[in-house]
Amino acid sequence: MDLSVTGAKIYFKIPFLFGTEIRITQTTISLLVVTIILITAAYFLGRNLKKRPGRLQVITEKGVTMLYGLVEETMGKHNLKFAPYIGALLLSSFAGSLIGTTQLFRSTTADLSVTLAWALVTSVMVWYSNIKNFGFVAWLKGFTEPVVVMTPMNIVSEIAQPISLAFRHFGNVAGGGVLTSLVYAALAALSNLLFGWLPGLLGSLPFMQAGIPAFLSIYFDLFSGFVQALVFSLLTMVYVGSANPPPEEIPERPKKKAKFNASDI
Repeated sequence: MDLSVTGAKIYFKIPFLFGTEIRITQTTISLLVVTIILITAAYFLGRNLKKRPGRLQVITEKGVTMLYGLVEETMGKHNLKFAPYIGALLLSSFAGSLIGTTQLFRSTTADLSVTLAWALVTSVMVWYSNIKNFGFVAWLKGFTEPVVVMTPMNIVSEIAQPISLAFRHFGNVAGGGVLTSLVYAALAALSNLLFGWLPGLLGSLPFMQAGIPAFLSIYFDLFSGFVQALVFSLLTMVYVGSANPPPEEIPERPKKKAKFNASDI
């Protein structure tokens, strides 16, 4: 049984600054294709909107309404401004997993660099919101709570948040791909063992691969891919929402005193 499970194939490299290089991989191409598909779909679904909508417009409006309702329920009405980001994250994640079913492209979420980039963007949004709403000093002071001894653990927890967020999504999708490859190889070996004695072309046909791998692909690429995209988006909403409480819960920061000017006397 010849089985090889590797990462994304590198197509070519582009020289960059200081001897570094940009690698164009299968994941890069898949990300580009997913981006083009989503932009094209957004353009055609968002143009020529009518007061009496057709079936496609009704479905689109229903999807948008559900998205805003989910954001409002999870993050609060005051955080509806984050709905476009959450929607883009959810669709990019699900489409990135779905594109792997074509066998022409690699699932983008099976690459750690993709999910880690999304997780870092979420963490930066959380840090920025905390500093904006509560101040830089209060943000730093939060690492010492509830007691100063917990400071190292709080710092580790802050660093672990984007890592765990990225590895959860990547691990489920990549693990599903590896498991599917193992089942493919095992069924091919079993098929050769049971039917290899048949003459000619019949002996080389992988009879045992019919049906089962397709079911696994539907589970890992469709169901599991959607679940992981939803979980990733929900955790993002929870993290960003906790850093953006309702306006009445944000303490007023002291205003800077005006400088004294002798000419005002």
